[in-house]
Amino acid sequence: MRRTWTLSTKLGAIGGALLLMALVSIGLTLWVTWQLEGGAAAVNEAGRMRMQTWRLAQTLAGGDSKRIAELVAQFDQSFTVLRSGDPARPLFVPRDERSQAAFADVQRGWQALRGAWSAAALPAAPMAAQQATAFVERIDAFVSAIELQLGRLTAILNAFQFMMVALAIASAVALLYSAYLFVFNPLARLQSGLGRVGQGDLAARVEVASSDEFGALSVGFNRMAETLQGLYQNLESKVQEKTLRLEAQHARLAALYEAAAFVANAARLDELAQGFARQVRRAARADASAVRWSDESNQRYLLLSSDGLPQDLVDHERCIATGDCFCGQPQGQARTRVIPIQSEGAAGTLGHCRRAGFETMISVPVRLQERMVGELNLFYRGAATLADDDRALLETLASHLAGAIEGLRAGALERETAVAEERGLLARELHDSIAQSLAFLKIQVALLRSALRREDAAQIERTLDELDAGVHESLSDVRELLVHFRTRTNTEDIAPALQTTLQKFEHQTGLPTHLSIEGNGLPLAADVQVQVLHVVQEALSNVRKHARAREVWVEVQQAPQWRVEVRDDGCGFAEEPAATDETHVGLRIMRERALRIGARVEVASVPGSGTCVVLTLPEDQGLAA
Repeated sequence: MRRTWTLSTKLGAIGGALLLMALVSIGLTLWVTWQLEGGAAAVNEAGRMRMQTWRLAQTLAGGDSKRIAELVAQFDQSFTVLRSGDPARPLFVPRDERSQAAFADVQRGWQALRGAWSAAALPAAPMAAQQATAFVERIDAFVSAIELQLGRLTAILNAFQFMMVALAIASAVALLYSAYLFVFNPLARLQSGLGRVGQGDLAARVEVASSDEFGALSVGFNRMAETLQGLYQNLESKVQEKTLRLEAQHARLAALYEAAAFVANAARLDELAQGFARQVRRAARADASAVRWSDESNQRYLLLSSDGLPQDLVDHERCIATGDCFCGQPQGQARTRVIPIQSEGAAGTLGHCRRAGFETMISVPVRLQERMVGELNLFYRGAATLADDDRALLETLASHLAGAIEGLRAGALERETAVAEERGLLARELHDSIAQSLAFLKIQVALLRSALRREDAAQIERTLDELDAGVHESLSDVRELLVHFRTRTNTEDIAPALQTTLQKFEHQTGLPTHLSIEGNGLPLAADVQVQVLHVVQEALSNVRKHARAREVWVEVQQAPQWRVEVRDDGCGFAEEPAATDETHVGLRIMRERALRIGARVEVASVPGSGTCVVLTLPEDQGLAA
């Protein structure tokens, strides 16, 4: 495996090598200098031995034995220093063979001379001088050997100095060349490449000459240039591809918005299914489509509508059992699938679809939470695939369809409930008014027959008067019911409706009325206004029937909560009538209406001083229309 040298490693290796060479050169120079200093000190010590030899020879002539012993001891000390060295300074005999042999010869000469000059019979002066001359010659030979070695060391030192100068020059050259090779040259190549790219030459590449940081930069530069070149070369195709993708997304969103708007405005299930089949076929670019509805237990699928399907295929698949065909998926296994339509005779074929010319079918379940509502089927006359975006679009459209179907179902249930409530209200009104009057008339008719059989003229007259009064009462009840059932609120303000109601009351009874509205509050919702008007009309009806009043006041307070008061100056009554009193059922009807909107009705009456009916609504009933 090739070893990767980083730039810092290379520069560190070069600097370390140069530093090691400098340290070795300095060490060798110091060692040679140390040898020169030790040899020079040895030459000085040998010169002192020469002087001591002549001094000792002169002392022998005087015969001073004590002085001779001192000089001999000094001579021995000089040999000891030359042999062992001086720890205080560099002093030693060079280690070369010639210097060591000359030093050994001087030692032997001194041993012989010392024995002669230390004997009891000292030699004569001429003999001592001759012996001293011979020993000094040995010392001179020793000094010459040391000087010759010092000369060689001096030459070596000069050579080392020249080598250090050459090493310094070579180090400078090596550092400059290394900087050029490893730093400046790669930088120049990168700068040249950047300049070419800046001029628009995206084919420019930088030579990767190393595996260090600049090599990594070169590789990154080449990759960047290649990427830029690819981007510029494929920019048009990528822009076109992106444009097509955006157009497809726009088409999907448009189809989704169109479908959402359509299902929100569809009023009937057949209209919803037919329009949705057309829209989903256009959004999926299919050759035909079908919308199926599943029953509550998911036992069968009914074909609600289709678009582009042949009539024989529509007749064949108008109702299919769940699981009998690929079109009707069971609830537990339902998922969006792409189903190839194989040739007839193969296992799992869709023969009737194949005969109609279709080769591929896409099945999309229509779910509402966990319940299967139906299924969407898309038919293609060629091979078809389903991308993730298209799958998400179809499933979203299916969820909108499920919500719309459930909305139609809930609307139908709501209308049915409203009709049932209205029928119940009508039944209560008829029971509490006309039915009771008819029952009373029936009793009077029976009394009339009885009086006719008895030929009781007085009873007949009284019964006819009662029948006449009952008929007029029934007619009044009918007119009042018609007024109640035609009551509508077309504005946010309840004041016009109250004024219309009071005008009708004045026209029927001839009694003056007074309307007072105080405060500023939020308008009531339409259904609440209707119930409030019915309560007011019921209170006015009771005034007309029972109060024998001269005037009527209606006071409305809008804040802090709605409060409607209907007051008259009629005869009043002592206590609230019992529920069994068939002629006074208006109070019960008013309470039922108030309970429907969460309000309460309070009745206060004093005999001979009139009656006051108060309707109080909860505070949260003040809602903007």
